[in-house]
Amino acid sequence: MVVVLIGYMASGKSTLGKKLAKKLNFNFIDLDDFIEREEKLSVSEIFKIKGEIYFRKQETIYLNQILQTKTNTILSVGGGTPCFGNNMERILNTNNVMSVYLKASLNKLVKKLFKKKSKRPLIAHIETEEALTEFIGKHLFERVQFYNQSTIQITTDNKTKKQIIKEITTKLF
Repeated sequence: MVVVLIGYMASGKSTLGKKLAKKLNFNFIDLDDFIEREEKLSVSEIFKIKGEIYFRKQETIYLNQILQTKTNTILSVGGGTPCFGNNMERILNTNNVMSVYLKASLNKLVKKLFKKKSKRPLIAHIETEEALTEFIGKHLFERVQFYNQSTIQITTDNKTKKQIIKEITTKLF
């Protein structure tokens, strides 16, 4: 089984994915890390050198490759992955694949991301919390239609990692 963790940046996909994989004895793959290894460039370098269209095409190719694995895997995808190239449709229609939307509130996302924005090329240029709130709010508005198609939806606000992992495993099995 492949369990695909979906959600906005800083919703906990990688952190929770690693913990979930350990608990279930599954492999863990972060799609961005996988792309970086295959392309031998960082995601921001790919965007800069080859452009977003190239990145999105490669992202779809690698996503499809991982979805076909016969190994039990937790896959953390980028926040934009479900929104491009019919990726969400592929995730939903591939046998033995489950999708989990880690749903964090706008306020929680802004608080987490504002502290770490320098590490996030997409938002590094945003200078105030108000501007970041507007940016993320607009992004979420565009993306939530894809995220909400997930097989399972987990609200993460005011829950510990342990509680979230327990809720995911309960709903998966």
